[in-house]
Amino acid sequence: MELTITKKFSSTAERSPRVLEVAEAFGLGLAEKEFVIYDDLKLEIRQGDVVYVTGQSGSGKSIILREIEQEMVKHGAKVANIDMVPMESRALIDQVGTDMADAIRLLSLAGLNDAYLFIRKPEELSDGQKYRFRLAKLIESGSTVWVADEFTATLDRITAAVVAFNLQKIARKVGATVIVATTHMDLRESLQPSLYIEKYYRDRLHVERPVEQK
Repeated sequence: MELTITKKFSSTAERSPRVLEVAEAFGLGLAEKEFVIYDDLKLEIRQGDVVYVTGQSGSGKSIILREIEQEMVKHGAKVANIDMVPMESRALIDQVGTDMADAIRLLSLAGLNDAYLFIRKPEELSDGQKYRFRLAKLIESGSTVWVADEFTATLDRITAAVVAFNLQKIARKVGATVIVATTHMDLRESLQPSLYIEKYYRDRLHVERPVEQK
């Protein structure tokens, strides 16, 4: 899928007494300015890609994630946000699958293959286990594109690496496209992205499509 992304916005400072004092003291102009985040950025995203968007906080990672998500929806893709998958206060085995066998299949596919976990509620799971449960529900939903902003931001780095590895492994197994954005730059080995985007400030960025994973 070929996507073209352009994102600009205008900003002007409110002329409060203190703002005017700062402008006068430091010689700042207060005229309206246009900020370019993405200018006719062309991306090719293939079904089954794992897209890793990273860069410093405030550089525009979330913006490109949202723009890609919106464009893919326009093109007819069924998109789901990993962090928005609902979880009920019921045993995991009762929340997925058409029957017992299907529920066990889905939970096992997501890395929850311990019978003890089948009867636990989401609030009784670790953060990493909750993420795996969301993956089981994503697989069941039939969504073809999975997106996650601030990916693994709340997890310790060891758990984050495990979750990232499981995510890309499961996605590749079911043929889903994954698009994640995070300030953490330590997940490349775990995610094994087929499309890597590093965002800098303003309209600067680096786009790379590594050698295809075997």
